[in-house]
Amino acid sequence: MVDFLIERTAPLPLDEVWRRLTDWPRHADVAPLTGIRMDTPGPTRVGTRFTARTALGPLGFDDPMEVTEWRPPVGGEPGRCRLEKRGRVMLGWAVIEVRPGPGGRTHVRWLEELRVRLLPSVCDPVLERTAREAYGRAVNKLLRRA
Repeated sequence: MVDFLIERTAPLPLDEVWRRLTDWPRHADVAPLTGIRMDTPGPTRVGTRFTARTALGPLGFDDPMEVTEWRPPVGGEPGRCRLEKRGRVMLGWAVIEVRPGPGGRTHVRWLEELRVRLLPSVCDPVLERTAREAYGRAVNKLLRRA
């Protein structure tokens, strides 16, 4: 099991950063070899479920997730979303927070606990580095693309 934190600031309004980070199908556009299937109808709320499918040809795995906390930013107040990973391979949770930052920017905080079933703890340092880099790149791309 690994925990990692990604923090960014973006020169975008709070509600736009929230929209970009919580538009789940857009995550497929920034994560290589990954597709997103919405398992419940929108809009997103507590109980929304979706599945990220990561695959290379016939080899792959599903990463089903459920929104367990949903508090969009309103009136300049911070926003917070918590996801629980409910899969056979990927387990854990993620918390995405957005809040007003300096100079009209928006501050993003993405905290995640990630476990990969059957992966021994000796692999945790590599998993942590790999996850931090992959998720960090995804967050950067989501913030850059409209």
